[in-house]
Amino acid sequence: MAAKVADVGCGHGHSTVLMAKAYPKSQFWGFDVHEGSIKVARKVARQAGVEDRVSFEVAEADGYSKRGYDLVCFFDCLHDLGRPVEAARHAAGALAKDGTIMLVEPYAGDRVEDNINTVGRLYYSASTTLCCAHAISENGTHVLGAQAGQGQLEAVLRSAGLGTVRKAAQTPFNLILEAHR
Repeated sequence: MAAKVADVGCGHGHSTVLMAKAYPKSQFWGFDVHEGSIKVARKVARQAGVEDRVSFEVAEADGYSKRGYDLVCFFDCLHDLGRPVEAARHAAGALAKDGTIMLVEPYAGDRVEDNINTVGRLYYSASTTLCCAHAISENGTHVLGAQAGQGQLEAVLRSAGLGTVRKAAQTPFNLILEAHR
């Protein structure tokens, strides 16, 4: 079965290309606000031999083309956005009727005391210097950071109008949520 897949915040396009290689009958679109990253992503797709099924565009997380995607992915980026609810709402509106949003985020507990461990300490330090700084630079409504936790992430998705949100998987490093309208 062929699917239409959007990779929001795709950066250099490695995640988009990996999916394209794994699912050769599907079409992929990668979106990122950074023009330099999109140029690199196009080169990565060309070198991987998937440029016929992958395209990259400079676009905001709440401003890319709505094409009726079967899957919209956010790989380690929703927590970096200053307006994550708007990004998730846009993704919900860009889905096909039975489409899915997949959110892969750094794993964190909902309470600070749940994150006092080696990985939590690493994520808090990186979050302070990278994730939060990026969200603040967007003058948005949220500064989630890499320690958002499942509760906050679910609240963002539900605020965006997604009625079904479930934890699909968890590792010591990542939390994967699946959401539907």
